[in-house]
Amino acid sequence: MSAAAPLELHSEVVRPEWIDYNGHMNVAYYVLAFDHACDAFLDHVGLDAAYRTRTGGTTFAVECHITYQREVAAGDPLRFTTQLLAYDEKRIHHFHCMYHAREGYLAATAEWMSLHVDLTTRRVAPMAPEVQTRLADIYAVHSTLARPPEAGRAVGMAPPGRT
Repeated sequence: MSAAAPLELHSEVVRPEWIDYNGHMNVAYYVLAFDHACDAFLDHVGLDAAYRTRTGGTTFAVECHITYQREVAAGDPLRFTTQLLAYDEKRIHHFHCMYHAREGYLAATAEWMSLHVDLTTRRVAPMAPEVQTRLADIYAVHSTLARPPEAGRAVGMAPPGRT
């Protein structure tokens, strides 16, 4: 399996119903659009519908952090890139960038931690070996990429009166 660095697996267009009272895409729909990019990535590594049926395994998002860089509006074309930051037998740490597909600017980023779960027990469990092999192949390429500056960030600020 060859892996692009980063992967480009998803694109879509901002839908009119995603626009809020400020005239740009509402925050909830950024999550939805990034979730679509996550699904494309998980399908790509073999964690697709056939895998879920065959193994009873799936992924749950356990954490997500989004940064908003620039606005997008109704009708804007979007393209997404995905970088695998780390993985082990039960977790996948992945990072997505949303670009305005026509103008090329970075609109937003999303960092996700996904857990592999056995749906019969609803507990975290190891992924099938073939999925771990696919992740290893991708990581071999993606580990050479620079870590995105938004990765690992936390939200916070000093309380009033403290600097």
